[in-house]
Amino acid sequence: MQSPVIGTTRTKPPFRCDLVGSFLRPPELIEARKLHREGLLSDEGLTELETAEIIKLIDRQKEVGLSVVTDGEYRRSWWHLDFFFGVEGTEKIDLNVAAGRAEAKQRAETFRVSNKISFGDHPMLRHFESLRELAAGSGMMPKMTIPSPSLFHFVQRYNGGEAYSNDEELFADIVQVYRDTIQAFYDAGCRYLQMDDTSWGTLCSLLHRTQLRSQGTDPDQLAADYVRLINESIALRPSDMTIALHVCRGNFHSTWFASGGYEPVAEALFGGCKVDVFFLEYDNERAGGFEPLRFIQDQFVVLGLVTTKHGGLESKEALKARIAEASAFVPLDQLCLSTQCGFASTEEGNLLTEDEQWEKIRLVVETAAEVWSQ
Repeated sequence: MQSPVIGTTRTKPPFRCDLVGSFLRPPELIEARKLHREGLLSDEGLTELETAEIIKLIDRQKEVGLSVVTDGEYRRSWWHLDFFFGVEGTEKIDLNVAAGRAEAKQRAETFRVSNKISFGDHPMLRHFESLRELAAGSGMMPKMTIPSPSLFHFVQRYNGGEAYSNDEELFADIVQVYRDTIQAFYDAGCRYLQMDDTSWGTLCSLLHRTQLRSQGTDPDQLAADYVRLINESIALRPSDMTIALHVCRGNFHSTWFASGGYEPVAEALFGGCKVDVFFLEYDNERAGGFEPLRFIQDQFVVLGLVTTKHGGLESKEALKARIAEASAFVPLDQLCLSTQCGFASTEEGNLLTEDEQWEKIRLVVETAAEVWSQ
């Protein structure tokens, strides 16, 4: 197979070597969170330790050669629920308690809409402001990750609630929450916002599509509704703010819950969704082939070719070959490279070591530099 045509480096997002966002929590932070839950560490004490660990993480990201920096999601427990819990009008559900499993060892939580929702004074604004301040002078662009508006709807639909009489009313308020979210982060200095979404991974799965139909939901109509929901949510974004959508098939402690290529949603999602960037998992056969990328318009595609599920490095030459395959459907200049997902979508983290984590990041950096060097 021929090598990819030489592309160009980038000085604005997305970057040729990019990040999905989360990093393995250091043991000190895991222990601190445990003490905090037990009431043995104050809010201030936890925040202080989080900040100290984020400073180390920023230094490590700079050292490895990244142009983008995140806080590793160190200040949250769940990649998505912490954001949802912070939206006014929602409430936390402990699924273990609800099911009578008070002594269960594995955390199981979700949320429901209990009242009319609004963005309010969301705590994650301060998370980003801290990252921006800590990364100042590093030469790297701070990136914020939040769950998508479509995922908000997808998760809450299973949990009841009587605050809204129909979906259109709820859709309208979700749109307003996300418009306020985007503007608030922009005002706080954010120019790179990523929305993470497992609902699209579900809509790629034949098993889950069959389950949805059995529940009276048309998965194709849901896909169309979710494209509309995302587009309306981001419609007023400032012109100098990059918004990405990361499609995920599950990443809890190296597990996954959905399997299937992008073909069932490709035309609706890639052809209709107005985000600037798609982060797409392509680390194994569960993601299918690159053919669905034929529907991509002028968006960038960040190929998640390096797995975060386990240690062991992919072959650099194999990565280059797969980038070349993808470039048959999307021009090389619209492609970038990343890991398939974060390393710790929840505080438990995936089943690999910190050394293996950084080896994978270094592989992404080196491969991207060789493919897109000027």
